[in-house]
Amino acid sequence: MPLDFELAVVHPDDAVCEAFRARFQGLPRFRTLVCRYENLEPHDAFVTAGNSYGIMVAGIDAAVVTRHGEALMDRVQDKIRNDYLGEQPVGTAFVLETGDSERPFLVHAPTLRTPGHIAGTDRVYAATWAALLAVYRHNVDSDRPIRSLVMPAMGAGFGGVAPSESARLMAAAWKHFLTPPFRLDWDTVISRERAITVDGGRTVVR
Repeated sequence: MPLDFELAVVHPDDAVCEAFRARFQGLPRFRTLVCRYENLEPHDAFVTAGNSYGIMVAGIDAAVVTRHGEALMDRVQDKIRNDYLGEQPVGTAFVLETGDSERPFLVHAPTLRTPGHIAGTDRVYAATWAALLAVYRHNVDSDRPIRSLVMPAMGAGFGGVAPSESARLMAAAWKHFLTPPFRLDWDTVISRERAITVDGGRTVVR
């Protein structure tokens, strides 16, 4: 099944992982991994949360390149040049093979165009949603489906998004992914928008 895979969020700080456990409470096939990227268990795909230009020289993106080599960053940038004319929009994502049997796929899903704060926006949701859709499309078309997907705390690094807010937006995307609507009408739209923009009655995405 294209929707049938497990999602994990990795972060070395257990307090951050606890924020994710709280926000994802009740959602299936989710867990947290309290470790660094370098120490991750084998998994099918990892999501990067970097920039629109595929410049992977800082943060967790740099750790990805350290493991897989600069050739992977070159392939990410080639894809961006060829498919997006040099700038991949936030809210899009694609899957690449890595050649690593323990981590065979990378999903490139930028949360920001260039490094800068994205708190108070829906970019974490947009990037998470795009990554999930990229995996869905991959699983529809590929004979090597992704069954385990690992993400960082999207936007919680250079993006300046608080871990609890990153978790809230990622949880909204995961819930929407697992429960696609049977009909598209304004009631559906309003329900989804409130899940993205409002937290406990307070508007947090403007």
